[in-house]
Amino acid sequence: MSMTLDEVAKLVGGVVVGDGSVVLTGVAGIKDAGPGQLTFLSNPKYERYLAETGASAVVVGTEYRDVASTNGRPVLVADNAYGTIARVMALFAQSAPGVAPGVHSSAVVSESVELGTDVAIGANAVVMEGAVLGDRVVVHPGAYVGHGVTLGSDAVLRPNVTVKAGCVLGERVIVHSGTVIGSDGFGFAREGDECRKVPQVGNVVVEDDVEIGANVCIDRATIGTTRIGKGTKIDNLVQIAHNVVIGEGTLVVAQVGISGSSEVGNHVVLAGQSGVTGHVKIGDGAMVAARAAVTRSIPPGERVSGYPARKHSVSKRITACLTQLPSLFARVKQIEKKLQDLEGTD
Repeated sequence: MSMTLDEVAKLVGGVVVGDGSVVLTGVAGIKDAGPGQLTFLSNPKYERYLAETGASAVVVGTEYRDVASTNGRPVLVADNAYGTIARVMALFAQSAPGVAPGVHSSAVVSESVELGTDVAIGANAVVMEGAVLGDRVVVHPGAYVGHGVTLGSDAVLRPNVTVKAGCVLGERVIVHSGTVIGSDGFGFAREGDECRKVPQVGNVVVEDDVEIGANVCIDRATIGTTRIGKGTKIDNLVQIAHNVVIGEGTLVVAQVGISGSSEVGNHVVLAGQSGVTGHVKIGDGAMVAARAAVTRSIPPGERVSGYPARKHSVSKRITACLTQLPSLFARVKQIEKKLQDLEGTD
């Protein structure tokens, strides 16, 4: 696939400065790009590479317009360079090879399955009884779609994804390899010295435009629904327990763990390796820093960090005090020695 810079600008927006007829065949990072590739600059740390990049054109924010256009290559000026390059990458990704529409001869698809138009089911995939697959759904090789599962139009299951019985995925949902949606929640009742399994009879609902990374586990509800809100993005290696509810447009970064029955609001950020204990609420727009441990409910808009998670301003002061402990300990030892010397002179 190839497009001129002018053609790209018409599709994604922005203003071309320089030769818009340059032909582009792909996208690459500013340090690695070569002829025919489009790169971008959105971080000042990479500004020094403008002069030496091999890219045929550069997407820049308005703040870099002048410096970029003096380096002898055409530029595409956009209000949001990173967002613009994401749209450009989506254009080129459309030409990447995928699963062709139709059902592969080695796939196992129940006769009771409802298939929309242009559905693609790859080799060794399994689609069980009562499943409903919307238009243009893509099930990659080795994926499993359980009994009564619903996949909305344009949903994509990458290789070896498992969606278990009764779960519902909305339109344009993308699930990456190794993820399991609808596994049993961790529910056990103690009876004396034994732990008796509590049946997990609920489901998982993933709303429209959610993307779920690789090797994520989203447990079905004990009773009711574990829900992932519209437009939420989940990174790799995340654990979401039974009856968790996550709102719309939330970002859940790698290795986050959310315990059962917790509620996460809209447009929340849970940074890498942070953890949320059970039965707490995180308000809309809150931000949880990396490796923070949320043990209480967090009001909307609050920024927290640390273990246990506190207001970020408080956590920073605690950390600053901790760094002074070695010198403080040494001073205390000196004071103790002076006191002992004084006592010895009495």
